[in-house]
Amino acid sequence: MNTAVSTPAISTTAIADVPMHRLSIVVPMYNEVENVEPFVTAVHEALANYGFPWELLIVNDGSRDGTQQALDEQARLRGPHVRPIHLWRNFRQTAAMQAGIDAARGDVIVTLDGDLQNDPKDIPKLVARLLKDDMDLVAGWRQNRQDGLWLRKVPSRIANRLIRKVTQLEFQDLGCSLKAYRASVLKRVSLYGEMHRFIPAWMATVTSPARMAEEPVSHHARTRGESKYGISRTLRVVLDLLAVNFFLRFSGRPGHFFGGVGLGVGLVGMLILSYLAVLKMFGEQIGGRPLLWLGFFCVLGGLQFLTTGVLAELLIRIYYDRGDVAPYHTTRGPELAAESAWHQPS
Repeated sequence: MNTAVSTPAISTTAIADVPMHRLSIVVPMYNEVENVEPFVTAVHEALANYGFPWELLIVNDGSRDGTQQALDEQARLRGPHVRPIHLWRNFRQTAAMQAGIDAARGDVIVTLDGDLQNDPKDIPKLVARLLKDDMDLVAGWRQNRQDGLWLRKVPSRIANRLIRKVTQLEFQDLGCSLKAYRASVLKRVSLYGEMHRFIPAWMATVTSPARMAEEPVSHHARTRGESKYGISRTLRVVLDLLAVNFFLRFSGRPGHFFGGVGLGVGLVGMLILSYLAVLKMFGEQIGGRPLLWLGFFCVLGGLQFLTTGVLAELLIRIYYDRGDVAPYHTTRGPELAAESAWHQPS
């Protein structure tokens, strides 16, 4: 009884004077059968006195340990506001998060991990900051991380520093999954690869960085199950970061990138061939010089880069005109439930 009384007090304070909204909570899970029931319970306790309708979408990312059955059981016990989404196989965290975002119906979307390291009690605080300050994104900042140094903290610090350097966004903890978004803005961003770490960077292409902020949140040590991530994720972040840098700078004009490289390489080749042509005019033999081949291939490479730029311009126009293509497949489509499927405030 004491726990039930203290938790609503936190929620009630956080949602005071918050504009009317509907909240969708999106949680990717992969082989987290031990955490399913405790997590769903923690969310319900944290939002027991939440003054607005909310739904909980948990995306089973191809788990093979009974997570699917546990989620279906929780949906049956808790009601239709708990909406499991089952992916065909393990499409990884970003695709699972995109599946939940696509199915979310709320005006505000909150994402967090399902391993109970993120605290659901922080959800009302992030939502209140988002709506009261008229933000599009409020990201959690784990100031006191309860993780291992070498397998979690060090990779996270390296990734955050690289991301800040490339994106010029001064977020301290981009790896924290606990974030609150304005749904109308988030749904304009498509996620793939390992792009869930770069959501603030992608959102900066559709909204102002001034409409994004960080908020300190709690963090707990994992007590059940095993972490699915380690030092290897830093390498994937580096590769995706190259793609982020390209799209942030050249997404609407890829011809400028390839054309610039092509002109540079082609110019070097022309200078080399011009130099050799002058030597030839003075009677020197140039046929056996490696420099001749270098100049020839530089010119050829420059032409290839220029034609690649033209093709990229054509592809980017096809991309903007295409229909939506999801980076995942579900065993059954997430059905839109009736209004009664929202958890209504008491």
